Amino acid sequence: MSTQPNNLAFVFPGQGSQSVGMLADLAATHPEVKHTFEKASDILSLNLWSLVTQGPDAELNQTQNTQPAMLAAGFAVWEIWRKQSPILPTWVAGHSLGEYTALVCSGAFSFEEAIKLVATRGRLMQEAVPTDVGAMAAILGLEDQQIVDICAQAEENEIVSAVNFNAPGQVVIAGNKAAVERAMVAAKEAGAKHALLLPVSVPSHCALMQYAAEKLDDYLSDTTVVTPFIKVVHNVDVASHDAPDAIRNILKEQLYKPVRWVDSVSYLYDQGVTRFVECGPGKVLIGLNKRIVKEAEHFSIYNSETINTLLEQLND
Repeated sequence: MSTQPNNLAFVFPGQGSQSVGMLADLAATHPEVKHTFEKASDILSLNLWSLVTQGPDAELNQTQNTQPAMLAAGFAVWEIWRKQSPILPTWVAGHSLGEYTALVCSGAFSFEEAIKLVATRGRLMQEAVPTDVGAMAAILGLEDQQIVDICAQAEENEIVSAVNFNAPGQVVIAGNKAAVERAMVAAKEAGAKHALLLPVSVPSHCALMQYAAEKLDDYLSDTTVVTPFIKVVHNVDVASHDAPDAIRNILKEQLYKPVRWVDSVSYLYDQGVTRFVECGPGKVLIGLNKRIVKEAEHFSIYNSETINTLLEQLND
C-alpha cells in the first residue's frame, strides 16, 4: 500500500540536464530504463536509447529529440522508484519540459500520450523559430527586476524577455538572438557576474513561441487528460489544477510564458514540503532548490547509489 508523506515533493528536470550516457548506471541493473526507452522508440520510430547512449551530442540537443529523451529518462527513474518503495510524494513539479514528466507521474496522462505530445511540442518549437534566429542566455548576479528592465530596454522592435526565474540571482532570458546579445551587454554593464549564451536550439518561453503554442493547442485538444492523483504545481501560475481543460490550457501558455521556478519551490515549501527529490538525470534542480529554500532537505536520484540513499532517509 502506497503512502504519501505531506512533506515530500518530487521534481523533474527539463532541457539542459540531458547528456550522452545518462542513466547508464541504472540501465545496467534496472530493466525499467531500457523498457521505457524501447516504448518511446516504438512510438516515435526513432532509436531513442541509441541516441542517449551513443549520441552525438548535437543530435541529442536538438529540442525535438531532447524532449522525448528527457521525458523517458525522468519517467524511467520514477518507475524504478515505484518498484523500490511504497512511498509517493504528495506533490510533484517539473522545470519547463519536466512539467510533462510530472504530469505523467501524477497520472494526468499516459506515458504513450506524453511521448507523442512532447515530440510534437519539440518539432513545433523548432519550426517556430529557425536556427540562429533565436537565443537564450543565463544572467547571474542581478535582481530579477533589473533583468526585466534591461530586456525591455534591449528589445529595439525585437523580442527579448526574462523567461526562467531559476534561483535568486539566476535568470534566463530568451528572444531574438541580436536582442538577447544586446541584453547580455547591458547586463554586464549593470554588474552581472556572468552573461552566458546557452547551447539550445530554440528560445523557449518567450513570445516567439506563440505560434508553436497555437499549433500545440490542436494536439492538446486530442490528448486524453484526467485529474491527477498527485498534486502538480505548474510553472506558469504556481498553482495546482484538477480540471483536464485547465491543464491543457496551462501547457499551452507554458510555451510562451516564464518558468516561475523560484515561486514554485517556495510555494511547495509553504505547503509543508521539507524534502525535495530531483527525479531524473543530472543535478541541476537540486542546486537551484538549495538556493531557494535552504532550510529544506534536498535529494537527487539518478543512479543506484542515490536511490539507496533516499530509501534509507525516508525509512528512518
